[in-house]
Amino acid sequence: MKPLIIANWKMNPSTLAEAKNLFNKFKNLDVVICPSFCYLDSKIRPAGARFILGAQNCHWEEKGAYTGEISPKMLESLGVKYVIIGHSERRIHFQETDEIINKKLKTALEFGLIPILCIGEKEGEDAKAIVEKQLNEDLKEIAEDDIKKIIIAYEPVWAIGTGNFCEAEKAKETLEFIRGRINNKILYGGSVNSKTSADYMKSGFDGLLVGGASLDAEEFAKIVNG
Repeated sequence: MKPLIIANWKMNPSTLAEAKNLFNKFKNLDVVICPSFCYLDSKIRPAGARFILGAQNCHWEEKGAYTGEISPKMLESLGVKYVIIGHSERRIHFQETDEIINKKLKTALEFGLIPILCIGEKEGEDAKAIVEKQLNEDLKEIAEDDIKKIIIAYEPVWAIGTGNFCEAEKAKETLEFIRGRINNKILYGGSVNSKTSADYMKSGFDGLLVGGASLDAEEFAKIVNG
């Protein structure tokens, strides 16, 4: 099975011109790109592009008085197929709880989006205990058939954006623990680059969630091409 490679651009790049330039460089890659909301306009996407669009977040309501938020229905109407939910930066900087993440998952699934659920431990925490707690609470009261549609992204928080990547063998231990809990597609994320990406794939991950390296077209292409 072909690995699923997802680019999370976070709050980058700074201008529309830069975003268009990156889109054009990625147009022939079979990947998922999750740009900022303002770059999800289909007019920006190059004609004939092979990549699929994803979003970095969504609200749990279809519509309403939620200034500054984007609903799953809005994303679906833009042709978005995937949505990242529960990223550690959302959990930390915006105080998203497992209860909130659970609500977002349910609504995203309702509108046919494929959620990418991010889980992972902070430095010094027990990885297995944390991911088990997150899975239990994030997937609470979601139907089994819907749970199967969710992609799991294991991202040790201490490795995200720090350059302190998690050794593949260590990541594999958590991967096997998660597989014992849920038989879904599981990605690895956390300072992934072209030097380490192959090791994670060999460890058994089904793909990668790539942050900073996805803003470098040459580096990202190396990751995608293995």
